[in-house]
Amino acid sequence: MDPEVQPASKPKEIESQAQSVFPEDSALTKADKVERNEVNEFEQSPSKRVKLEDKENKVPESVERRKGVAYIKAEYLLFPASSKMGELSGGVDLDDAAEASGRRKLDDRDLNPRQSGGRINKQKSKGQNTNRSFGSSRDVLQLCSSVALSPEFSPLDCRFGDRCKFEHDLRKYLKEGKREDLTTLDGICPAWGSRGFCNAGWKCRFAKSHSEERDTEDGRKELVLIEDPERKAKAGEFPNAEDEVGVVNVITAQEKINLSKRITKTPKSDEYLEWIHNTIEEDRSKEKNEGGEGMEGRNPRLKDALEENRAQYVEPPFLPSEKRRLYYGPETPVLAPLTTQGNLPFRRLCVELGAQITWSEMAMGLPLIQGEKSEWALMRAHESEIRPPKFSGLHDAVEGYDNSKDLKFGAQVAANKPWLALKTAEVLTALCPHLRAIDLNCGCPIELVCRQGAGSALLDHASKLESILRGMNAVSNEVPITVKIRMGTKDNNPTAEKLIKRLVLGGYEAVEAGKGASGVAAITLHGRSKQQRYTRSADWGYISECAALINRLKKEKDEKEDTSQEVDARNVANGGKVYFVGNGDCYSHVDYYSHLEEAKVDSVMVARGALIKPWIFEEIEKNQYLDKTASERLAYVEKFAKYGIQTWGSDEIGIGTTRRFLLEWLSFSSRYVPIGLLEHLPPNIQDRAPAFKGRNDLETLMSSDNYKDWIKISEMFLGPAHPNFKFEPKHKSNSYEIEAEG
Repeated sequence: MDPEVQPASKPKEIESQAQSVFPEDSALTKADKVERNEVNEFEQSPSKRVKLEDKENKVPESVERRKGVAYIKAEYLLFPASSKMGELSGGVDLDDAAEASGRRKLDDRDLNPRQSGGRINKQKSKGQNTNRSFGSSRDVLQLCSSVALSPEFSPLDCRFGDRCKFEHDLRKYLKEGKREDLTTLDGICPAWGSRGFCNAGWKCRFAKSHSEERDTEDGRKELVLIEDPERKAKAGEFPNAEDEVGVVNVITAQEKINLSKRITKTPKSDEYLEWIHNTIEEDRSKEKNEGGEGMEGRNPRLKDALEENRAQYVEPPFLPSEKRRLYYGPETPVLAPLTTQGNLPFRRLCVELGAQITWSEMAMGLPLIQGEKSEWALMRAHESEIRPPKFSGLHDAVEGYDNSKDLKFGAQVAANKPWLALKTAEVLTALCPHLRAIDLNCGCPIELVCRQGAGSALLDHASKLESILRGMNAVSNEVPITVKIRMGTKDNNPTAEKLIKRLVLGGYEAVEAGKGASGVAAITLHGRSKQQRYTRSADWGYISECAALINRLKKEKDEKEDTSQEVDARNVANGGKVYFVGNGDCYSHVDYYSHLEEAKVDSVMVARGALIKPWIFEEIEKNQYLDKTASERLAYVEKFAKYGIQTWGSDEIGIGTTRRFLLEWLSFSSRYVPIGLLEHLPPNIQDRAPAFKGRNDLETLMSSDNYKDWIKISEMFLGPAHPNFKFEPKHKSNSYEIEAEG
């Protein structure tokens, strides 16, 4: 995470030259540090740290499988003199950062600007690792932008003239101002290799791969940048992708400014909210003037008033039946929205390995409609994510489904008010043309988010949630609306069944008013409560009960056809089919297919399982275990490094950003225990292994939980870390040293 305190705004002339050390974190990411560190480690559940009963550091004589322990074959076990063998890191703190539930630094402005008066609420950080930062990755000399992309002897005019504080001598900069070029990745700049030019220019750490020294007519030697016309022409196929080839949903700087200055309007949301307000007022007036009538007498009048108001509406709401059709099936495993780790390079890797549906990291509604750069960055998707998901045709699809018009990538958002959710949905569909669906997050357990009424708090306000989803449907054009929920807010008190029934059929008030169902096309259920977080296994028994409920509700709706109780087909989304997706603890193809068979869900969403081994999607496709070698796993790290450079840049800052997110991912992938080392199958995501060695030195290195080893791995592809670069793991584990903890 970036430091909690952001740098003060800079004068325009300086801002045009300087770059931030890292891309600004999204609103949810800013909440991670404070809330994470306010948890007292002595108050954590005992299940967060599993201890072996064998205190003498001996292998158990019995190989009977015990919950919470990943038994390693005897020849790979290590027996250090320390107590490492007897204590297994639970990793739960780390898991809280997954599935859009990371504890990040938020302030009240992210949800309700009126409460904070525009001021940041600075809370005192408590606990371990409160000042987590990543240092800086900058050149010793800062090259002026007028020189960065120009030939040596013909730079652009610097608008700052003699007042410019940046370096203009190109040869001096190359010799003294930047570190030597990288020789990793075959010495070729990944950005230049993909698009035929490099927007970092001379700042690129691979500058030698796209530059040369030419003789001029006057006998001098000039340094010039070279381009590849063929690659550049291909990059031009995505004109809205700015400098990022193959990246879509990139809104321009001017569009962000228009949002921040409220120049961009939301007419559909404004008209819909006014329409709803007028309808409510008329209903109240009719009830007052016609007092004494029962519900049966009032119901027809409510319906008539609704139709009359809709007829007067300038642009009638986009009905759920008019939306694009969705499909979920056994062949469409879903990559969950992942905080921090769900970045574009990681999603791109997962799509290559078989992920069929991907979601953005959860974005907060208010920063989106205010045009904040960090939040809109979450909406960017790679071209591979806008291709249709796999559709075998072996399983029933809804009537009207067109696979050629479907795509993989969807946006997940959080909002606490109907007006905010509506405006968020409207600006997203207006500015991001490549969205499969917009998903409303009702599972985020962050206290500040819930206190403001968003995330998991909406689970306790079913009527409000239904109203929000109905409104989002009205303004999102052809883009379907989906929702992700948890079992409930408290342990031992699941409420998801009641909520699902309301969302599928419509609440009592909505049915009486003739509004019908909420219009959601799919519901995803995470098999844990808000209170539970990740302290116990997901409850797939309850997910199964909810799946059975949806099937019963579908039959009930079918039985009402051609009767007075039949739901208006115009208000039914996805041809009457509400897809149901289960989420929680999917770590192998065995888990995936057993959930499909036993819980009867349409598909399964994978979160931490993908972070630990992204080839889980390949296992699902092939329906078999894949014992990946250390070399194969390292090849995935190399791909991530290349994709990261293409996304964040090949200059010193971009390399530092790629390293940061790579290390965040390695903190998860280091938990992988190779299949060939396990005594028992299938592996369980909650199991923790004692200290072990791999089948070769590289496998041992990739299984290390020491962050210094993660940095070594990053240096294989990104070169030595910048002297000022720092990395501190999020969670308390063996990777922590005394100085890191203090």
